[in-house]
Amino acid sequence: MNTSETNRKRTLFLTQFSVLLAIEAIVCFTPLGSIPIGPIVATLMMIPVVIAAVLLGTRAGALMGFIAGLFSFIVWTFMPPSPIAFVFTPFYSIGAVSGNFWSLIICFAPRILAGVVTGLSLHIFHPISKNKTSFVYGVSGCLGSLTNTFLVLGGIFVFFGRDYAGVIGTSYNLLLGVIGMSVLTNGIPEAVISALAAYFVCRAVKAQHR
Repeated sequence: MNTSETNRKRTLFLTQFSVLLAIEAIVCFTPLGSIPIGPIVATLMMIPVVIAAVLLGTRAGALMGFIAGLFSFIVWTFMPPSPIAFVFTPFYSIGAVSGNFWSLIICFAPRILAGVVTGLSLHIFHPISKNKTSFVYGVSGCLGSLTNTFLVLGGIFVFFGRDYAGVIGTSYNLLLGVIGMSVLTNGIPEAVISALAAYFVCRAVKAQHR
């Protein structure tokens, strides 16, 4: 590959990553990042992460996931939208309940791994998908979003179960059911939205650069 081609690809990478970074900032710091779906609200935070992983590779997806975690950490620390902020930041407390080291793990690890899972899914399914590449984009985006959902909610249950149940006003014995309902009402719609975004956006962008 000559220098000109290398520079062109680097410029394209930086341009696409910068656009996705700007979108990530918008969905994290403004109300535009939430879509009401009937009585529930789906977040768009994972869309730039899964698109970065599909378009730019697993490492780019992981980096965008880290940035999503950083933006989330900033929001929950300095602009906490609800009393459950302690599960995402060690610098928030409500009564005797406060965040700790595990708050950082919940805030960052699921976002990073969402990018990793999306990128790895693409590499795994692409060779066996034949001519269904665009379909694989959607599947990878869906799996990445679900990774974030299950790891966040699972981390909350494992590390903050009783405190979280107390803050949201439910019994600890019922918490697993509450979390399961959150997967159905929030996690599944978010996964569908991420799958559709990855399918349509990545198919269009890839087609332009063939």
